[in-house]
Amino acid sequence: MINNFQGKTAVLTGAASGFGLECARIGAKLGMNLVLVDVQQDALDKAAAEMTASGVQVMARRVDVSNALAMEQLAADVKARFGAPHLVFNNAGVGAGGLVWENSVADWEWVLGVNLWGVVHGVRLFTPMMLEAAKADLGFQGHIVNTASMAGLLTPPNMGIYNVSKHAVVALTETLYQDLHLVSDQISASVLCPYFVPTGISQSQRNRPADLAADKPTASQLIGQAQSDKAVGSGKVSAADVAQKVFDAVANGQFYIYSHPQALGNVQSRMEAIVMGNNPPDPFAAKPEVGEGLRKALREAKA
Repeated sequence: MINNFQGKTAVLTGAASGFGLECARIGAKLGMNLVLVDVQQDALDKAAAEMTASGVQVMARRVDVSNALAMEQLAADVKARFGAPHLVFNNAGVGAGGLVWENSVADWEWVLGVNLWGVVHGVRLFTPMMLEAAKADLGFQGHIVNTASMAGLLTPPNMGIYNVSKHAVVALTETLYQDLHLVSDQISASVLCPYFVPTGISQSQRNRPADLAADKPTASQLIGQAQSDKAVGSGKVSAADVAQKVFDAVANGQFYIYSHPQALGNVQSRMEAIVMGNNPPDPFAAKPEVGEGLRKALREAKA
């Protein structure tokens, strides 16, 4: 929970587009020092120029969040320049789909590297720094926000690799929240669970590293990509809307942040099935035509 953002420091990964960029814009308006982290240099340069022009202090770093040594260097640079950050937004993420057995080892390493290990590194490096600052200053307030997804609360088919990464982020963040509250009243955490919002995530392959290059896409992966493009592109809630929800949650000490609360009916039916010991429910019960379309496309592709 942070009552006043003026003069505080925010570290934002995935800061050159989507939620990260929109949160940086809000942070700049609130007078925060901004640490912008992204893997795409041209977009990062553009974001850094925009934030600098607004009159706030900016540090921009091109960092692969899955790289432990690079993240350790980032944390050291942040501490040297600004001290302990007050807001850490572990937001960098990539998307990938397809039938779960068709994902290659490189697919798993890439998606888990960014979506999970990127969050792990942000938590393990900045939390101790924030706790140390809180111990030295009873007025210090800190908050960590990790970007998961509604796919961290649901198990939609044909996107298992993404689901796994985001479920892990939800579990990590819920545990972080509980752990923090054992040791400090000054630092807390939130998890962001967006649904389909127009960001750059459906085009994540643009930043995939060469050493984890994709194999020729399978039919299910191509179908998954097309579905993702359509769903994300048609989203009515903007990245800017979600960014405001993030700042509101940090100010109010709210843990779960949803872009589409109306999608929680699916989460409820899943949780009820778990409690009752029933088989997983049809994820397309509300939109059977979508499920039938996916089933037909996959079976035709395998014919």
